[in-house]
Amino acid sequence: MIAEVLKEKQTISFEVFPPKKDGELESVYGVLDSLAELKPDFISVTYGAGGSNSKKTVDIASYIENTLHIHALAHMTCVGNKRAELLDTCKAFAEHKIRHVLALRGDRPRTMSDEQYESREFAHASDMIEFLKQNTDFQIAGACYPEKHSESLSLEADLGYLRLKQEQGAEFAISQLFFDNTYFYRFLEKAEKSGITIPICAGIMPITSANQIGTTISLSGSSVPKALSDIIANYSDHPDDMWKAGIDFAVAQIRDLKEHGVDGIHIYTMNKPKRAAEILKGIS
Repeated sequence: MIAEVLKEKQTISFEVFPPKKDGELESVYGVLDSLAELKPDFISVTYGAGGSNSKKTVDIASYIENTLHIHALAHMTCVGNKRAELLDTCKAFAEHKIRHVLALRGDRPRTMSDEQYESREFAHASDMIEFLKQNTDFQIAGACYPEKHSESLSLEADLGYLRLKQEQGAEFAISQLFFDNTYFYRFLEKAEKSGITIPICAGIMPITSANQIGTTISLSGSSVPKALSDIIANYSDHPDDMWKAGIDFAVAQIRDLKEHGVDGIHIYTMNKPKRAAEILKGIS
């Protein structure tokens, strides 16, 4: 199980996402085959808002778990789901021998009215974690935010929510992406003082194109250190140089994290196995 592996060694893991079009599902399996050659400790699979990609998530996680024989961590969001719908998804996971889930609130679906949003059955990810712990035997992970969640009033308040996730049954956590390790080290120090004892994986997003940074920052709210902003300024019109510089930045960031003894490195691959391969080559 993933939590036990995290307690034994420093892990390397990847995230992939299901394709938007049904006909493109086979391409993800090729991505996974390439990622499997890098021997990750686990691979996570994202889940659409309101469960829009739940069937694809099941299929992909099953391939990881049963064909590649790598731990699959299936994302599960609750913002647009009712208890019965979540249990149906849990049943599908269990039937495919998927034993790990990452419990997330998820983004509000665009089609969800204000009334539906305010009356949703699960207000927070911690509510779903408690529900899953009571109704399944999954090993559950939670998300955490080194620079705090955008909706939290403070980092201390946000750490309180992570501690609640731990109390409700989360056995490890994966962080939102970040580019400045000092924020992550500050977060870990405050987490320890807050009574958080579960392993925490550092989420790393390699920035290999200038266009990528705008979307990434708007979604994550992560700070951009001068070293990364300089890379974008210097190489934005030179794609090959930008790609190499972005990989080098991620490698340097991960090397520093490993030297500081973090529990694990979780790489947001964007379904680009070449990125992951170059990063692992750089940190080996």
